[in-house]
Amino acid sequence: MPRRLAALIALLVIPAVTTAERMYTWVDDQGVAHFTDIKPGIREYKRVELRTPSLIPMRENITRGKRVSTINQQVSRSLEAGSGGGRTLSDKQEARERERKNARCEGYRDKLDRIQKQLRAGYSNDQGNRLRRQRREVSQKLSRECLLG
Repeated sequence: MPRRLAALIALLVIPAVTTAERMYTWVDDQGVAHFTDIKPGIREYKRVELRTPSLIPMRENITRGKRVSTINQQVSRSLEAGSGGGRTLSDKQEARERERKNARCEGYRDKLDRIQKQLRAGYSNDQGNRLRRQRREVSQKLSRECLLG
């Protein structure tokens, strides 16, 4: 049903956009500006040049919004878990956890460097798309686990 509704809206909007290629403007005696797609015959007017409208796919915006919400929830949970809870790790356990985290973060940075070198070296379209996807995924992990956490 949503696809049918989107198709119906597109069918109604596209003809309106294509027919409104010529627009005219003029100012009346009271100083009010008028806009129309019909060429005025009684007044001095100017032709308005319209640019093609930009279309932004909403699916990508919604997906990114959900990802950001998920990250915010993860950050909130980790902050709540770290602020209270009554449990404390021993100094040795904390040091081990820090070492693991630092090693994991360094691994992410190394992987990002390797991907960047491969991208700079040249690639085919398919390989470039794969490398950019990997770079995006590793960057997100680095941000979530190392910079925010």
